[in-house]
Amino acid sequence: MSDRPPLPPAERPGATAPAEAGENRGLTNLVLLIGFLVLVGGGIWLVDAMLDARRADECMASGRRNCSEPIRPPQLR
Repeated sequence: MSDRPPLPPAERPGATAPAEAGENRGLTNLVLLIGFLVLVGGGIWLVDAMLDARRADECMASGRRNCSEPIRPPQLR
């Protein structure tokens, strides 16, 4: 082996100092928050779409023909 003493953890190759590791914490938290909000928003949209599909399926299964909402022309002002 070598005669040199072991390096402290902050001086080892590839190790980051505690101050450097904390600099990106805010950015990391922001990215995680945005990802979480996108995931929750997508889940809410998916549940809403599935509920609409179930309502339409139940309406058609009951034999009704007017299950979809009527298409209306845009209002002119």
